[in-house]
Amino acid sequence: MNMKKLLLIGCIVILGTLSACMGPAGGASAGGELTGVSAVAWNEPAPYGMVLVKRGSLKIGPEKSDSLWGISVPTKEVSVDAFWMDETEITNSKYKQFVFWVRDSIIRERLADPAFGGNELYKIEEDREGNPIKPHLNWNKPIPWKKATEDEQLAIESVYKIHPVEGNKILDADQMNYAYEFFDHTQAALRKNRINPAERNLNTDVPVNMDEVIMISKDTAYVDEDGRIINQTVTRPLSSLYDFQNSYIINIYPDTTCWVNDFQNAYNEPYMKLYFSHPSYNGYPVVGVNWEQANAFCAWRTNYLLAGLRGAARFIQRYRLPSEVEWEFAARGVDGNIYPWKEEETKSDKGCFYGNFKPDKGDYTKDGNLITTRVGAYSPNSNGLYDMAGNVAEWTSTVYTEAGVLSMSDMNPDLTYNAAKEDPYMMKKKTVRGGSWKDVAAFIRSDARTYEYQNVGRSYIGFRCVRTQIGYNRKGK
Repeated sequence: MNMKKLLLIGCIVILGTLSACMGPAGGASAGGELTGVSAVAWNEPAPYGMVLVKRGSLKIGPEKSDSLWGISVPTKEVSVDAFWMDETEITNSKYKQFVFWVRDSIIRERLADPAFGGNELYKIEEDREGNPIKPHLNWNKPIPWKKATEDEQLAIESVYKIHPVEGNKILDADQMNYAYEFFDHTQAALRKNRINPAERNLNTDVPVNMDEVIMISKDTAYVDEDGRIINQTVTRPLSSLYDFQNSYIINIYPDTTCWVNDFQNAYNEPYMKLYFSHPSYNGYPVVGVNWEQANAFCAWRTNYLLAGLRGAARFIQRYRLPSEVEWEFAARGVDGNIYPWKEEETKSDKGCFYGNFKPDKGDYTKDGNLITTRVGAYSPNSNGLYDMAGNVAEWTSTVYTEAGVLSMSDMNPDLTYNAAKEDPYMMKKKTVRGGSWKDVAAFIRSDARTYEYQNVGRSYIGFRCVRTQIGYNRKGK
């Protein structure tokens, strides 16, 4: 018997002796019975401003063969797990918080820059023991908005510019860029993408090719020498899990010109100039935000929450755009209605409209509004969600295809595609739901679907976020 076998036997004897002394693994003695590992009871607290849409099933798509333009829209019975959803569309006020966070992060970076005084208190590069750590901004150090030194004032003023004609100071929208990373768990989990070649095929009749090269696509981003944002997709051999870490840099300022570009030969200049900037519109849904910007907002909102939760953050799921099916499931309410309300009519017997839409040809004001209205102005549906019909249409995570749900699973269905820069423009369509203030009644139904290109912001498209609910155990096991 060689030395390695003797050592192995010795280890087994020792471990067996220790187990006999300590009792059952896990520390809970139950006469040797299998009882499971105890755990702390978990009940996820309700996220601020969100409501829980409980799991269920629905037949997605039109119940009647009355689809628009005579096109047959496919239907399918599907099931959806529980998720949290914003009770209202994201408002100008909430999106401004995102914009101002980006603004303040740029200012803090420059306040720490030697070119602007080099105040090291705005950036933390060492721990309390003086050991180097990954540099990050110090948000506990306030920006000296009122009593700034000359260098500090230069840093603050650097994110603003003077309008060349009107002469007023405005935020430099071109600088409002948000960089974030997203780890694609789904792609990393696919068997074909396993780092270990032996795990890519479970068929033992197929020999393992240890030299097999797996090519993956990875989104990367950088700023070129001319200051332009370059988001691109690269293809390279799989080497590590880092290959599934995607990087993006997105200019997040809304396209305020959408009000004049969406409507030719119309005087919408006041909306272009004031809708996002004036405080009287704070409670109105943000518009002019494209699909890419909406995703950036979700990423920032996730990171913002995790930074606030610290250690408790490991269980929290990320904020994201709802899938097309999640959106319709939530909009239909607990009774599966065509509209978010019970009746098929769009107004009550008293003549009160149930949503903000275009009631008649050219008559936008019949429902009391001309354009958008303050979120939550109408009654919620049975899920407690406001404005699921009209006001603004809403982005979903789902790529738009004519086949719709027929190409998706019947459990938590969704169809995603991260179009590369070089992909044909037709492949960059994303599904939009809910109809808007400019749409007639047929377009605001819960089962109505349309699309917009992912890089286009419209005066009638906004969004809201969802977050998958975490399963919980009231008994703590």
